[in-house]
Amino acid sequence: MYKRIAVSLTLSLLGVAGVRAEPVVPAGYPANYAEIVKAAENEGTLSIYSNADAAEVSELLAQFKALYPKLKVEYADQNSTELYSRYVAEAAAGKTADLIWSSAMDLQIKLVNDGYALTYASPEKGNLPDWAKWRDQAYGTTAEPIVFAYNSRLVPQAEVPRSHADFAKLVATRKDDFRNKVTSYDPERSGVGFLYITQDFQISPTATWDTVKAMGQASAKFYTSTGAMIERVVSGEHTLAYNMIGSYVLQRNRKDPTLSYVLPKDYTQVMSRIAFVSAKAKSPNAAKLFLDFILSRDGQVELAKRAMTSVRNDLQATHGIASLPGATEVTLKPIRVGPELLTYLDQITRLRFLKQWQRALLAN
Repeated sequence: MYKRIAVSLTLSLLGVAGVRAEPVVPAGYPANYAEIVKAAENEGTLSIYSNADAAEVSELLAQFKALYPKLKVEYADQNSTELYSRYVAEAAAGKTADLIWSSAMDLQIKLVNDGYALTYASPEKGNLPDWAKWRDQAYGTTAEPIVFAYNSRLVPQAEVPRSHADFAKLVATRKDDFRNKVTSYDPERSGVGFLYITQDFQISPTATWDTVKAMGQASAKFYTSTGAMIERVVSGEHTLAYNMIGSYVLQRNRKDPTLSYVLPKDYTQVMSRIAFVSAKAKSPNAAKLFLDFILSRDGQVELAKRAMTSVRNDLQATHGIASLPGATEVTLKPIRVGPELLTYLDQITRLRFLKQWQRALLAN
């Protein structure tokens, strides 16, 4: 089931003395942006579908509401597969959310490619790297590393793998020590897991299959939930995790250093939460305002507080991946926002890859 929250905070709570008579145009935006603001206020509501936990973005939503107090914001928090299926079904009926925001990059690009996105040139697009935008329709809103995670109490620093080849070698040569102690996403049941492992394969096929084979020999456990893996690594049930979404690991690490992480030095994948304005939006102008806000400096700084590191070029040193320890020593490989993400959504290609996955897991 999805969760929905309505952002209807009072103006006094947000420190706003009253409803502004004239629309406020952000600095550097075109003067006619005031027309979008007025149109959004006339729409009155904004509906967002996302797979980011509502608690993680509550302050972001509150800041947006403070800027545009005439808007009522509804935020539906659901998993990426449910989000995709629900959106397609509702769009067929002619009514769905105004803005779609998800870390399932390939499913987002499929929706855009299938004509579900409104074309909109955000005033913020010049601040984004080329890999994070496509056709003035799909925008990457974060730049989050994919990391190795480990239990710092149970895995000595000297043994922590620093590259994909190191990971495969460690598990393969000490498979008895790591039996049932290694974990990762299940690519057969997890959309993001499938995305990350296929991206690995495109970058380094040999290292990828060596890693999968080693995990199979060590009887690794595979999950669909990042939270479940984090809890099991912290508890010591598992001690080493492959291809974890960095923002969740970093957020937990800030509270509990038992969960530590590595940015692989040979290459660190960089994922992004893609947002687009729905072509079926009831409130397209309100959706444009929110898209621009999450791409703005203020929006990006707020996301970075939740470890969703910034995608903006001008915030990399302070709020982007470059601000993370050791980031300057690794090769970053952003997952490009574009049609390349559609390759493994082809059913024949997907099934062929998953058969290779199974063969590698069962290899002795």
